[in-house]
Parts: sequence; C-alpha cells; structure tokens
Amino acid sequence: MDTTRRIERNYLPIDDRQVNDGSAVAGMTTFRGLIRAYWVSERWKEAWALTIAIVVLTAFISKATVWVAEASGRLMNAIVNVNTAPVQNPLVTIAVNVGMLLLLTLAKDAVLVGSRHYLSVTLNRKWRKWLNDQFSAALLDRRHTHFHLQQGKGCDQPDNIDQRLQEAIKGMTGGAIGLVMGIVGVVLSAFFVGQALIGMSTQVSGLEFLGSWGGALLAFATIAVYVPLGTFVAVWIGRRLERLNLAIQKAEGSYRGEWTTLLRRSFQISASGGETVQRSVNDRLYKDVDVTWSRLNRFDAAYLAFSQVYGFLSNRIAAYVPGFLPYMSGAVSFRNYVTGAELVAAMINDCSWFIQVMPAIANLRATAERVTGLAQAIENVQEPAQFYARSGVSRFTFARQHPRFGLTVRNLALMQGPESEAPFLRSGTINIRAGDWVYMRGESGSGKTSFLKALNGLWAYGSGDIVYPQGSVSLYATQDVKFPSVSLKQLVCLPEDEGDFSDLAVAAVLHEAGLGAFIERMNETGADGAPWDLLLSGGQKQKIVLARVLLHAPSVIFLDEATGALDPAAKTQFHAALKARCPDAIVISIMHEERAPVLESGEDIYSHVLDIRNGHVTLRPVHFDFAHDLADAALIAAE
Repeated sequence: MDTTRRIERNYLPIDDRQVNDGSAVAGMTTFRGLIRAYWVSERWKEAWALTIAIVVLTAFISKATVWVAEASGRLMNAIVNVNTAPVQNPLVTIAVNVGMLLLLTLAKDAVLVGSRHYLSVTLNRKWRKWLNDQFSAALLDRRHTHFHLQQGKGCDQPDNIDQRLQEAIKGMTGGAIGLVMGIVGVVLSAFFVGQALIGMSTQVSGLEFLGSWGGALLAFATIAVYVPLGTFVAVWIGRRLERLNLAIQKAEGSYRGEWTTLLRRSFQISASGGETVQRSVNDRLYKDVDVTWSRLNRFDAAYLAFSQVYGFLSNRIAAYVPGFLPYMSGAVSFRNYVTGAELVAAMINDCSWFIQVMPAIANLRATAERVTGLAQAIENVQEPAQFYARSGVSRFTFARQHPRFGLTVRNLALMQGPESEAPFLRSGTINIRAGDWVYMRGESGSGKTSFLKALNGLWAYGSGDIVYPQGSVSLYATQDVKFPSVSLKQLVCLPEDEGDFSDLAVAAVLHEAGLGAFIERMNETGADGAPWDLLLSGGQKQKIVLARVLLHAPSVIFLDEATGALDPAAKTQFHAALKARCPDAIVISIMHEERAPVLESGEDIYSHVLDIRNGHVTLRPVHFDFAHDLADAALIAAE
C-alpha cells in the first residue's frame, strides 16, 4: 500500500496526556476472550439471537431423534409380525409406519437440520466479519501497528499474518460454532433420549435389585464404558493432529507468502534472470509443506479408519447389547427391543460427537492459537517505543513547538537493529525553518532514507528528539510508490476520503502535475481489469504523488527520491509546481544529483543542503555548501 502519511495521523508520543486504551483486539489474547468477544460486543443482540435460535432447533432435533427411534421400532415390529400378527391389513400398517418414519426423518434431517445449518453458517459469517473488522481496525490504526508488528524480533514477530487473518479466523469461527453445537446436542440428546430409555426400562434378570431401572441402567453402563474408551483413542490421535495442523498452517503460510512477494517483484526477477534461484527457494518451502502434509495424511487416515470401525460397532453391536438380556427373558417385546437399541445407538452417536469431530477440534485449537497469538502481538506493539525497547535501544521523543521555530532535530542517533552496539548515523542540533527547502545528499547506503523514516516515527532503534511546528501537517512521499486498488481520485486524495474534495479540485492538481490526460478517468479504479498500480509508469506514479502534495498543501514535506523516475524537464516542472503551491513549506528532499537542481530561470530551488559524511548529518546553506565544495576540490587538486 502507498506509504504516504500525515504526521497528525501518526502515532507519535508528542503529548504526555495521550492514553493507550489498548487495541480493538485487546480482549482476544486468550482462548476464552477470543471466543466470548463477539457475544459481549456491540453486536451482542445479533449474536445471541442466532445462538438461541440454533439451540432451540438443536432441542427439536434431539427430540425428533427419539421420535425417529420410536417410529423405526414400530416399523421393524410390523415387518417381523407381518405373517403372525392379527392385523387385517399388514401391508397398510407397514406403509403407514414407513410413511411416518420418512416424514419424521425428512422433518428432522431436511427441515430442522437444514435450518440449523443455515443459521450456523450465518452466525459463522457474521462472527468472522466482526473479527475481521476488529483485527483490521487494530492493524490499520494511527499507531501504524501493521508496520511496527513486522519490525519485531524473535518471538515478538508473528509469522504469516495474512494466513492468520484469513484461514485461521475462518477455521476458528467454524470450529468453535461446531463445538458448541455438538456440546448442546449431546446435553439435549442425553436428556430426551435418556428420558425415553428410562420410560421404557424394565426389570433385568439377574439384576432384580435394580427394579424397573435395570434396563435403563444397563444401557447407560454400556454407553459409559464404550464412549470413554473410544474417546481415549480419539484424544490420542487428536493431539497429534493438532500439532500437525498447526505445522501445516505455518508451512503453507510461508509458501503462499513467498509467492505473494514473488509476484510483487516479478519485474525485478525477470530483469535479473532470477527464476532459477527463486525456484529453489520455492522448492525448499514446499518441501516443508509436503513433508508435514504427508504426516498429517497418515494420522487423518488412521482417524478415518478408527471412526468407521467405531461407528459400525456402535450401531450394530453396542446398541443391541443392553436390551438383549431383557428381550431374551421376555421382559420386553421385539418392538421395544428395537426401539431401545435405536435409542442407545442415537445416544452413543450423540455422546460420541466429540470423537467424530476430534479433527475439527484439533484444528480449532491450532487456529485459535494462531489468532490469539496475533492479538497478543498486536497488544505488544501498542506502545512502539516500549515494544522496541524490550529488544534494543529505542529512546525517540516527539514534541511540538511554536511554528516560528520550525522543525528541530536534536542529537539523533540511529542503529541498524537491537544487536547494534554503535549508531551508524548521528546528528547534533538541526533546525529547519518555514520556507526552507533542504536538499539531502550522501553516498548510497549512508542513511538518507533512514533519517526520513526516523523523523516520521518509522525507525525502530536509536535515540533523539524530533520537534515539529505546532499544528503542522506533514506528508511523506516514499521512494517505492505502491498504490491500493482504488480510483485515481482517491489516490490523489489520500490519506483523506475522496468525498472531502470536489472533482474540480482534483482535476486542477492533476493538470498541474502533468496528468491532464487522466482527468476524465479519475473516478475509475483502473482499466481492462487492472488497477492503476499496474497501469501507471514509475514517472506517472510520482506525478500522482505530486498531485497529492499540491491538493493537501502540507506544511512539512518529505521527498524520498520522489522525482527519480522523471526526466530533467519533468523534474523541473515538479519543483516549480511545488514551489508555487507550497512556498512556505519545510521541504526535505533526497535526490541522487550531486548538485541541487534549479528552476528554468536559474533560481535556486533549495536553500540548504543536509549532508551525510562519515555517519554524521550536518545542515548548511546552499551557497556555503557550494563554496565548501570548491575548497574541497582545491584541496584535492593541491594534494
């Protein structure tokens, strides 16, 4: 995204009265906090309405399970007694029972289950949208959290943020809703099915001391032994699935991230012939995906085999064992025996829901850990100075002063990273007044861009005081211009909303910047399906940035090689337009020319030179700098 910024929108600690109330995801750093956040948010009515509707439908589904079991028992009894029962029209009886069973099954599986599914996916969609909005607000806040989050070191820097925001949140919401639905279903099914089993319970031979509760207790005992045994096996496999799910998410996130970066620098790879090297990088990353996926597949296959065997034994063996003794002793009829077996099978299936969804639960725990980890990382960045100070030296202070004193930099010292022992760039006291145009020069890699980043609060390690004019608004035009996929007008209006400016005002600055041919298309987001970022040349992008500066007329302007893609004539026009529109602005510009550029009239554009030599930054007037250069040249010639 385009990195042009206004200081007033930066999170700079320029006022001790600023209070950090935490980010939009402050309450989501734990599993419990993440799960409950939506239900206690401003959208709580929506969340609870959908939740209650799902619970009510689940209750009807559980009750319908009992009705289906009873209908199945009546049908089996009618079929068994078709030749022996004193029924005048046995086929009609069977047909009626078949019809009732079909009707109940359709009502349960098609209407109730279908409706619950629709409500659950709706809840999933709305919950995910809310979480996406919260994380988006937290990352794209005034503190530039998205930027600082990627500057952390070691455990402070979360991997694959895009994967956490997309796949992890989606998997977590779906898994959590499924988990809760399953628990509610188990509880309600145990109540309704257990009630039915108790209602038809009879005395069991050999267990007379239990009285009429014998049949029900025998069924409950079978469930109590069979389900935990299967659960133990499921948990053992599930723990390994959890670790492998987490590993595959990290591996796939890294592989996808590399492709995303590759496509963004496709031209550079083509120009350098770097496809072979890039292919080796991709092969190495995908090897990690393939190995992890292979291990995951083995455990998935083992779990599938286990669940199939477990399901068969549940429905064909375990369900019919409890009622067999009462049926053999003649205590229950065949109809009640089949009905009881259907009820036991239903209760085993419901109580075994945990086993059936163990892979989903394993995935839920893994994805939730990814999301809470991102939330915790966001919280760690809420105070950037403290965040960087945990790993290195970060003692930058920002303040405001009377406009007549301009922009002041005191004792700036920049370090490359937390392990650096000494600064690579230093300054004494530098004061730049309103109307001063400063040309910044130095050898490649001397720290020119780092200096501008530090003035904008975007450098991590070092120290120094940066004091801005009171009420000033600044704009930072970076060297690498990347545009979001919005209209041309919005690109010019950034960082404000395009509705704050008229088409006439935007058209005027486009014309002034040399982009008059694009005025008729300024409300379009691109052409032929491609965004402006891909359609515009490097020079045209820099003219868009010029139009943005002309529109906002900021009082402090930072130009980091903002004319590098322009020809000499276009550079002169760039400066002339800027000089005419912002004559009293403070301008600090990085360029590669050895001498500061001038206007066509020969008039100097820049009044001062900010020179970096031997790791030290000094400011002097242009004329003094010219004389200084002549003296250096004479000294070199004499030597």
